[in-house]
Amino acid sequence: MILISKTTNSLIHIYYCYLSEENHEDLLRIYLPRFDEHYQDKIRKYRRWQDAQLSILGRILLFYGIEEVFKINGYAKTIKHTEFDKPYFEENSVHFNISHSGEIVICAISDVCEIGIDIEIFSSITFDDFKFQMSQNEWQKLELSADKTAYFFEYWTQKEAVIKAHGHGLSIPLKSFEIINNNTKISNENYYLKEITVDEKYKCYIALKQNTNEICLIKKMIKTHNLIKE
Repeated sequence: MILISKTTNSLIHIYYCYLSEENHEDLLRIYLPRFDEHYQDKIRKYRRWQDAQLSILGRILLFYGIEEVFKINGYAKTIKHTEFDKPYFEENSVHFNISHSGEIVICAISDVCEIGIDIEIFSSITFDDFKFQMSQNEWQKLELSADKTAYFFEYWTQKEAVIKAHGHGLSIPLKSFEIINNNTKISNENYYLKEITVDEKYKCYIALKQNTNEICLIKKMIKTHNLIKE
């Protein structure tokens, strides 16, 4: 676990917020028209308001964050995707990554290195279903763990954060690399893991290509057209 910096000079900025059914229609009315037509169509196709809001909140946090930190108007930019579906800004040095689970959306931004972030809500799972994705050493640690659920979600969020930072997603087998002391390596590239404490019901990790504790965690409340820092 890391100490969260509160300075705007931090190298990594992380924004997060919770879903709100009460604000959903206002969010769609005020924010959706600011996005391109393709994204608007995608949002309108969701059947559950939760899924639509998780997606749109991720973009709101991203655009608010890059405007606050880097003075960039995100609504004037287009989000592209690599062949492995990693989102990025064309012709811009700002790196970002978004994750959501349960009722939380979280977004990490940086202009110094590639990043990946993953958040998962604790839930009941069948561990055997994931055995094929774990190395023998990781599976043994799970079996010996006093709290198997906590161990599993630590393992899962760490691995997901790393492959998101790397950029090739699940084309990289999860058991092809191990994380030891919050460090790992893929194709001779080092990745550093930091735990982000957001909510006791969730596990969250960020993966970085540069080892730093200069991380600023900011909780936002989305109320109609205003983003209010708590």
